[in-house]
Amino acid sequence: MAKPRVETPPPLNFPDDYEEIFPLLDQCDVTDAKGRYLHWSQFKWRVDKKNAESLWKAVKFKRMSQYKPIGLNDENGKPFVYCTPHSMEALLYQLVKITGGNVGAVADSTASDSLQSRFLVSSLIMEEAITSAQLEGASTTREVAKKMLEEEREPIDEDERMILNNYLLLKYAEQKNKDDLTLDMILEFHRIATQGTTENNVVPGEFRVHNDIYIEDGDGNVAHQPPDFNLIEGRLKLLCDFANQDHSGQGGCDFVHPLIKAIVLHFMIGYEHPFRDGNGRTARALFYWFMLKSEYTLFKYISISKLLKEKPKDYGLSYMYSEKDNNDLTYFIYFQLDTISKAFEELKNYLNYKVSEFKKISESLEKTVWGNALNFIQKDLIKKAVKEPGRIFSIKEVSKSYSITDNTSRAYLNKLTDLKLFLSTKDGRRTIYIAPSDLLKKLNTSKI
Repeated sequence: MAKPRVETPPPLNFPDDYEEIFPLLDQCDVTDAKGRYLHWSQFKWRVDKKNAESLWKAVKFKRMSQYKPIGLNDENGKPFVYCTPHSMEALLYQLVKITGGNVGAVADSTASDSLQSRFLVSSLIMEEAITSAQLEGASTTREVAKKMLEEEREPIDEDERMILNNYLLLKYAEQKNKDDLTLDMILEFHRIATQGTTENNVVPGEFRVHNDIYIEDGDGNVAHQPPDFNLIEGRLKLLCDFANQDHSGQGGCDFVHPLIKAIVLHFMIGYEHPFRDGNGRTARALFYWFMLKSEYTLFKYISISKLLKEKPKDYGLSYMYSEKDNNDLTYFIYFQLDTISKAFEELKNYLNYKVSEFKKISESLEKTVWGNALNFIQKDLIKKAVKEPGRIFSIKEVSKSYSITDNTSRAYLNKLTDLKLFLSTKDGRRTIYIAPSDLLKKLNTSKI
């Protein structure tokens, strides 16, 4: 096995090193001038080479003075810790303003909350389910995967099965957001994530029973060897205790910010690696579960996996930096907070784009003989039909996409057919609805 690329930082031996670092304390802080929490592998190239180790020790001294233990240790008894520098506090503040608010806090304030809220439906959960599976290696295209989920058809291969599992996993996390975390819940998360798959000889809903699992860094180097499998159950019970513990800061208890706590849960599943496969999906579901439990409801509409997929090496490095630097979780927390911030920026752009699209077709329809006879969903279906002539819509797909009943979906589609905006035909026993190729022309020639 190849050795890790990430170096272990020079150790700080206190009080022996104090005389060496005391003159440097005024020059250093826990972050650099740009607010970055650098690991030794990054730090040493940004300072004078002759004094690099001494400067690092001064930085490390300041960090250690701010460390907060989380009450969990590695298999050798060394505690996991973190600190919250000013740049992290600022990032947390910005995220809380967004995630603790309504949809209007995310998107352009010129668009109405009610209109944007209508776009926050199961399709966005589908996006996260698809990307999470692709992050784990699924090769199914987004179009095929989304159609499978919308039509509720059975998967035809393992890649599609993984996507369906992820969708069901996120729905389960939402369903269980009032419950305490238990070993059984973690096992159920994993069972849903991996049922019907065979990757790495995984057994759905069961912990690994060997120590032949290790994590690579993307370049073939061993990044992490998880704790012994005999320790899994006991260590995860402690993780459940951490998840369920009151960290509100009220009544004299410790305060751990909910975002940081959710990120720690994510990290610890990756660190413990309790399953042969599906650890990443289980960890991300656990993150979503805790954020929803903490009433950060907008989290079910952002795709963290999409951004992790774009930067897999940085994701792996954030784990390695934390482990190599005495279990300092601050590196991983920063990376995840930055990922979350970008995910909400993407959500904002998505909402504004969808609202803009919808307003254009809505304004166009208002000038036709149909006027205001159509509701939001029917107008949105027309928008999709104009973009994709010949597209087939089913009752099941529409009910799934807009979280409405099959009967309501049927009524909406039948009205579009009655108005001769859609065509309908039979496919066996079911009715399907087709976007006519001349729909745009029909809209343009029917203006009042």
